[in-house]
Amino acid sequence: MTTGKINVSVENIFPLIKKFLYSDHEIFLRELISNGTDATLKLKHLTSIGEAKVEYGNPIIEIKIDKEGKKLHIIDQGLGMTADEVEKYINQVAFSGAEEFLDKYKDSAKDSGIIGHFGLGFYSAFMVAEKVEIITKSFKDEPAAHWTCDGSPEFTLEPADKTTRGTEIILHIAEDSLEFLEDSKINQLLNKYNKFMPIPIKFGSKTEKIEQKKGEEVAAEDIDKTFTEVEVDNIINNPNSAWTKQPTELSDEDYKNFYHELYPMQFEEPLFHIHLNVDYPFNLTGILYFPKLGSDLQIQKDKIQLYQNQVYVTDNVEGIVPEFLTMLKGVIDSPDIPLNVSRSGLQADAAVKKISNYITRKVADKLKSLFNENRADFEQKWNDIKIVLEYGMLSEDKFYEKAGAFVLYPTVDGKFYTLEELKENLAANQTDKDGKLVVLYAGNKDAQHSYIEIAKDKGYEVLLLDSPIISHLIQKIEGDNSNMTFVRVDSDHIDNLIKKEETTISKLSEEEQTNLKTVLEAIVPKQTYSVQLEALDSNASPFIITQPEFMRRMKEMSQSGGGGMFGMGNMPEMYNLVVNTNSELATSILNNKDKSAQESLVKQALDLAKLSQNLLKGEALTAFVKRSFEMIK
Repeated sequence: MTTGKINVSVENIFPLIKKFLYSDHEIFLRELISNGTDATLKLKHLTSIGEAKVEYGNPIIEIKIDKEGKKLHIIDQGLGMTADEVEKYINQVAFSGAEEFLDKYKDSAKDSGIIGHFGLGFYSAFMVAEKVEIITKSFKDEPAAHWTCDGSPEFTLEPADKTTRGTEIILHIAEDSLEFLEDSKINQLLNKYNKFMPIPIKFGSKTEKIEQKKGEEVAAEDIDKTFTEVEVDNIINNPNSAWTKQPTELSDEDYKNFYHELYPMQFEEPLFHIHLNVDYPFNLTGILYFPKLGSDLQIQKDKIQLYQNQVYVTDNVEGIVPEFLTMLKGVIDSPDIPLNVSRSGLQADAAVKKISNYITRKVADKLKSLFNENRADFEQKWNDIKIVLEYGMLSEDKFYEKAGAFVLYPTVDGKFYTLEELKENLAANQTDKDGKLVVLYAGNKDAQHSYIEIAKDKGYEVLLLDSPIISHLIQKIEGDNSNMTFVRVDSDHIDNLIKKEETTISKLSEEEQTNLKTVLEAIVPKQTYSVQLEALDSNASPFIITQPEFMRRMKEMSQSGGGGMFGMGNMPEMYNLVVNTNSELATSILNNKDKSAQESLVKQALDLAKLSQNLLKGEALTAFVKRSFEMIK
């Protein structure tokens, strides 16, 4: 037996590991299983190239709990180590340059490649164990070795009587970490971190029923079938996860099954998936799913899971995945993502930006091909995905550039146009006298129904744009298309929204119009309504409430964040009251000399206009109903 000191002159390395390097003690299991997996995959490679003259077989990694002995065993059937290799890898390499490491990292562990540099993954065991043993036998024909360390720099190394290839790590669990001797806790950790590791992981056994048939050479219906129960290994992972395969190997059904494997509590099917697969200039694989989203921006983010070589790292993918795609679900796996020692923090890095740009491009290309392959299906799913795409257009220039090919603008009648199709189809009818294309839209089909109908009577198309961020988006589109403007259908009378050459002449003289305006302004509340006289068609509504596009849009942008004028979100609502001077009501109000009757007419007409805009509420609505009943007695 040999004893010695781990090659480290500063004795507080272990408390340092325990306190500073790993914010989360539970990841020790992830690190030890990762080491076992590496050892097994290396053996697979050596046997495949003929360097290891042993049978690879069907190796597994086994986790065993010895509750009585307060021990946790992690056993692999990989390469194993000789005594010299234990000396080299466990005692020396792990702490080569340890003093430099301490100087650099005692305040914060921020080196991206620190696990690789210092071999510290194994030493995470000391976060939960007061003593650690390694019993290991190399695939080479050499004796097995037994290493023991109690968390101080002293270790012992002696021969062991292990006869099978591989490594067993025994953790003597510390008193403050006894939760790691509970089946439920270990099961939870294995499911969290190791669900898709490439080597089967056994944790206990389970009972399975298998069918037995009695009797030979008898008709199928006469076979006496009985079931027998057998004990089988409880393999907790799926070593052949979908994202490690080629898209050609997977059917739509496989993609759906994998989605439910990732999210067992998700009962809705995803709308579609995007398979990522790149090996230059970095390695990245993964599958992203579009779930049904609707128009809600307050969606649970952090649903994309980040893996490194099939080891779960985190579900906070901020920085790797462009922000607009964090509303998606799925998996990204890349060995090239630089993480800190505990794999819990992402390092700012040029490679990360490249990965983010690649994902943006790949998603845009996939959306374009889905649109081209089956436009009808894409249109059907539009309302469930639009919020992600519109957000992408606003936040990522590269996505915005490509979005013209597949982003849709639906009409209130359920037709869908791309931006170019909008320009082509609307130009003839909706270009105003100044040569500007006016795109009319509604934010709510029911609330703006009367305005939509007036526009449709003129033969105009009205879009239905109802996302919470639509004001920001149309502002951006207008900025890039100077000959195009978007106006909400209730922001003015239709003849003012799309001004043509012809003008309607007012029945009222200028003096009469001045008098009418004076009467109206004395009755209509100034703080909310600005009276505007218009000579409209005599069949048009006598009173129309509109909300100026600029003011409303700035207010909405201010409320949804990231734009608009400072403080506009808190401004009181202001409306225009458009009064049709050619209507019979305008003449009646003007000619009625009874002040009380005049006021009653104006109030009733204003309330009717408010009612059509869903603005009549509370006390005012009660008074209106009462007044209306009085009038029809």
